[in-house]
Amino acid sequence: MEISKSLEPWNKSKLIGKRLPLKLKDIWAIRIHLQLGKRIRDLVIFNLDIDSKLRGCDLVNLRVRDVAHGN
Repeated sequence: MEISKSLEPWNKSKLIGKRLPLKLKDIWAIRIHLQLGKRIRDLVIFNLDIDSKLRGCDLVNLRVRDVAHGN
């Protein structure tokens, strides 16, 4: 029983590297989409990312105590 599967790289003929920054109209389109979908958590994370300019891996590791004042 032989399986003939070509081993092709996942990124063959795709552009890789640094991505272009989001345009202002794209940012507002994402915000409106998240608001209409009542995805509050995703909207907060998206706004925090845009406002703080943190990397995705840094955002994922954030805790409430890292950004909240007081107790």
